[in-house]
Amino acid sequence: MSDNSFILGGQTLLPIIQADQVELGVETARAMVTAGANIVEVVLRSDASLSIVEAIKKEFPGLKVAAGTVLDTELLSSAITAGASIIVTPAVSTNLLNHLMDCPVPVLPGVSNVADILMAREYGYTELKLFPASLAGGVEFLKSVSSVFKDISFCPTGGVNQNNRLEYLSLPNVFAVGGTWVAPPELVNAQNWSKITELCREAL
Repeated sequence: MSDNSFILGGQTLLPIIQADQVELGVETARAMVTAGANIVEVVLRSDASLSIVEAIKKEFPGLKVAAGTVLDTELLSSAITAGASIIVTPAVSTNLLNHLMDCPVPVLPGVSNVADILMAREYGYTELKLFPASLAGGVEFLKSVSSVFKDISFCPTGGVNQNNRLEYLSLPNVFAVGGTWVAPPELVNAQNWSKITELCREAL
């Protein structure tokens, strides 16, 4: 496992928050903080997502809150305004990367193939999100590209779970894994915060 992550500061799990209501998002973050998380990611996939980022930053000023699923300049601007500490994208394009160059916070660009990796690298990024990891080739893909892109390390997300996370983390070019399994929608909706804390603590 790569131990020199600039973005995550050594945290090997990027726990992902998916919620439709601000209160549920904040309480999910609280459960993750209780487990010892210093960084969480809120995916911008619901109408409440930006408000959740803002509310979590207000409730936990010292917590780094990544805004995920940033697809365009409008979402990028909104995420920054909401107080995002890190920007995470699911994919890259030259247009998006050009705008990300002026981003005032760290960026974790999403890639799914070698062309994406090369493009992101040409823009100066050496820490990338592999998404969707399981469909993009998973562990075998990461092994294959390690000798070609020796200066690149990854945070695989998508299809990573409790059972395979250690296989990913054992790779020298992986600095962390993104995890939705620590706070699945059924636990969030059931408000089972203790279980989310337990799953998060195990993964951390």
